[in-house]
Amino acid sequence: MSVRELVVLGTASQVPTRHRNHNGYLLRWDGEGILFDPGEGTQRQMLRAGVAAHDINRICVTHFHGDHSLGLAGVIQRINLDQVPHPVTAHYPASGQHFFDRLRYATAYREAVELTEAPAAGAGGVLATAGSYTLDSHKLSHPVESYGYRLTEPDTRRMLPALLKEHGITGPDVGRLQREGALGGVTLEEVSEHRRGQRFAFVMDTRLCDGVYALAAGCDMLVIESTFLDEDAKLAADHGHLTAGQAAGVAKESGVRHLVLTHFSQRYSDPDLFETQARAAGFDGELTVAQDLIRVPLPTRHHH
Repeated sequence: MSVRELVVLGTASQVPTRHRNHNGYLLRWDGEGILFDPGEGTQRQMLRAGVAAHDINRICVTHFHGDHSLGLAGVIQRINLDQVPHPVTAHYPASGQHFFDRLRYATAYREAVELTEAPAAGAGGVLATAGSYTLDSHKLSHPVESYGYRLTEPDTRRMLPALLKEHGITGPDVGRLQREGALGGVTLEEVSEHRRGQRFAFVMDTRLCDGVYALAAGCDMLVIESTFLDEDAKLAADHGHLTAGQAAGVAKESGVRHLVLTHFSQRYSDPDLFETQARAAGFDGELTVAQDLIRVPLPTRHHH
């Protein structure tokens, strides 16, 4: 059975704490692994979380601030040291190419793995179309150029065995019906139901902006920064960040099923306050206040 889950490697913002490492998130999506924002210490957090370099197929960097990208050098070197047998693709803001180059070649090592660079630019757009998802980006609002990422699985139809049996459709005829849309006066719609593709979005350092809502729309899981509590909303806006209430408001308005709050300022000692403020903002879906090394499964798909 395919596994779709978020492995949280780090949840701090600019300054790590005793309990929170710099950022790092691995999304397991069927047989692929997508590593988001590897901050300093990501290699060690991977070890603690049971994530291997072989699990990484893509690396997505939202922007080039240290807490989101300083671990890139070590992760790239580890991918090569372990001779990962498949190519790896890196996505990041095109305007930060010089930072990516510096991190990729920060020290001497032997390159053994094909690393493809596919940066995001302009307002964003489609970065890749893989077997079971499309990966796209949207520009965010932060002092340095920043992009959020979104995976969208195509919608499909789920065959309903009882209705197939009722219409006497069996064996190879099921495949024919799926390919051709109708068979012997029976349409595909009569014996199947719409299955909405899953959607996942990753939104880091940003103020509220159109890109945030475009990424969050209809997501099964939204991983989003909530650096500040609501009483520090001015500080958040000044530094290009969100509050817990703002993040939850986005999730509520966008129909998000599972909200994962992360990227917490070290100024706060009680993580429960983030949940309290998210609920006060009216979000009533599934909610996780992220902690280092937890695993969060994507919600089971629902059928329409």
